[in-house]
Amino acid sequence: MRRRTVLGSATTAAAALLGPLTVPASARAAARASGAGSGAGQPYASYWFPDTLPSGSPGEGVVWRSLKDWRPEEDADLPFNRASVPLARRFTPVAANTSARPGQARISALVAFDHTAGNPAQGGGSADYYALTQWAYLDELVFWGGSAGEGLILAPNAPVVDAAHRNGVPVLGTVFLPPVGHGGTLRWTRDLVQRDASGGYPLADRLAQVAVAHGFDGWFVNAETEGGDAALAGHMHGFLRRMRTLCDAHGLRLTWYDALTRTGEVGWQGALNETNRDFFHDARGKVSDAMFLDFRWTPDSLASSGRFAEDLGRDRYALQAGVDVEQDGWNTDVDWDALVPTDKPHTVSYGFYRPEWTLTHLGEKERTPERFHAADDRFWTGTSLDPTQAWHPGGGWRAPAAVVADRSTIDAVPFATTFNTGHGLRWYEEGRATCDAQWNHLGLQDRLPARRWALTTTGTRPQVSFDFADAWHGGSSLLVAGRLDAPVTIELYSTRLPAGPHTTVSLTHRAAEGSAGVSVELAVALAEPDRPGAPVPFTYLPAGTARPDAAGWVTATVRLGPHLPVSGTRTVRTLGVRITPVDGPPGGTAPATSWRLGALAVRDGHQAPDAPPRALRVTDAAPDGDGTTALRLAWQPAPGRVRHYALHRVLPDGTRRFLGATCQHAFFVPGLRPEQDEKTARFTLHTVGELYTHSSSSASTSHPW
Repeated sequence: MRRRTVLGSATTAAAALLGPLTVPASARAAARASGAGSGAGQPYASYWFPDTLPSGSPGEGVVWRSLKDWRPEEDADLPFNRASVPLARRFTPVAANTSARPGQARISALVAFDHTAGNPAQGGGSADYYALTQWAYLDELVFWGGSAGEGLILAPNAPVVDAAHRNGVPVLGTVFLPPVGHGGTLRWTRDLVQRDASGGYPLADRLAQVAVAHGFDGWFVNAETEGGDAALAGHMHGFLRRMRTLCDAHGLRLTWYDALTRTGEVGWQGALNETNRDFFHDARGKVSDAMFLDFRWTPDSLASSGRFAEDLGRDRYALQAGVDVEQDGWNTDVDWDALVPTDKPHTVSYGFYRPEWTLTHLGEKERTPERFHAADDRFWTGTSLDPTQAWHPGGGWRAPAAVVADRSTIDAVPFATTFNTGHGLRWYEEGRATCDAQWNHLGLQDRLPARRWALTTTGTRPQVSFDFADAWHGGSSLLVAGRLDAPVTIELYSTRLPAGPHTTVSLTHRAAEGSAGVSVELAVALAEPDRPGAPVPFTYLPAGTARPDAAGWVTATVRLGPHLPVSGTRTVRTLGVRITPVDGPPGGTAPATSWRLGALAVRDGHQAPDAPPRALRVTDAAPDGDGTTALRLAWQPAPGRVRHYALHRVLPDGTRRFLGATCQHAFFVPGLRPEQDEKTARFTLHTVGELYTHSSSSASTSHPW
């Protein structure tokens, strides 16, 4: 495989070397004292230097800040960056194929969603975004970034954390101490591991405080600055020891990257050995939860690393062998047999470096949501796009779906999905586009089908994909397209949903204009397959017929109660749909079918109305260019379970304009100007519940022009 000499941000080289200018003391003091932002401007993901700021001047849009001086109560951007979705528990269903294994190798991913500086806190105005959806195969996500010209410590933004947490995936921030050739200096390493008068490590405490305040799950520490000595390595070990104590106290995680050695020099091992073991496990026990092994690994070094981890009393799968896919994606040459052999237990876990290649490799004109998701599905599922297919020798790229068993978090009612991927070409509410602008906000992403796409048919296999041309809510729907000549069952969700006499499942769907009609059935399984790769024992319940001459989206509700056993298992294990063509002559050419599924919801009897948020207010306003105004708004959260909040502007003629949605309790709105000669702009905020119902009332506020 291709070797790397630095595990750095894509922005590192361009912004690493700084000029000789010195920032005036007053400016440095202001930068050091600032939080992650202030005023009414666009809030961004938080980033810092450990303590000492660089010499020179920051680039345009970059603010240099000291983590040592950070205080949550002084951070004006924290309400926009604080994640709101707790980390969900996961379960592992029976594997979809015979080669995917539970309980062995796990997968992490280091992803740069944007630059270190200028990484929006609450999404943006473009659909051109790495909208990661393949959470079922991930065990850990690192929000990758950091550069000598911007900042070395990067906290994940709230949308990414909320999407990951909804799917049970912990998210780590990054501490990156870059090589000298990329602007690194040992003063930043010494700053990070500095001790106070009592012998403590104040920056370790500050990192834990940041993670707790922002609501993410820990830190990925990558020390690659050369020139240290054994004493500095000892301080790094002490720093990590303090981090371990704090992680245990606050339920956080710590992952260490294989670079710094016990001598204080950087020496990438591609292995766990005596040179780096103290940063993973020392005489007192566990130091880091996981170690990311550098890309220099070999079959022998992985095998010895796994044995060494077990000799230390640790799980060999706490070791993550680096797989660099930044340049070549699924064409990357990987020794899969050394890593995840098919004829014996997996050797260690592995970590993808920069899997956002599935977006970045596309040409400018190809970077549409549809093309991105097609590439991303191929990366995670394989060229067959069928996760029920086991990997076989000669298969080339060993896609995650053929290696690790998928996991799910769908274990409680109510459960609903609108197949929203977290970005789109426009925004829809109840089947109507209420905003024609592109957008991205991963925190609004639904829990999506994990097995893309597990189909059963005796006829021609149709194409199944996320579609952005029409939706019921959000930005996308599920599209089934092809010439159906036999019934097609689409497995959607592995679940552990309790079911009773009042449990219902609703499907919102439609046939596109010019499409053939289909009969629709809900596919329900109360038991799992008896072995990996075996068919799901579905029962099919009628859910109506979709015809292109019907009035748009229709919702069918199916009662599960009459179909449940009197005794025994009353848990829904799998949900899916079956569609059957109803048009076309017997034996003739099957007509083209284009059927969309816009929503699926499971509820148990009557659901109480969603409570509204309270005390909506404008917290700051500022000119935004071209005569427009930017506003920051905040509110008190609604009690109970909240999916997200939807903000609308009420125009003088009484119509409502959708402005955005968020899971947080604060929102930034740019580019506002008076409409229809109004003197005051009016805003309303609704709660959107787990079933995508809006609160019957709203909070409101206004802003005078």
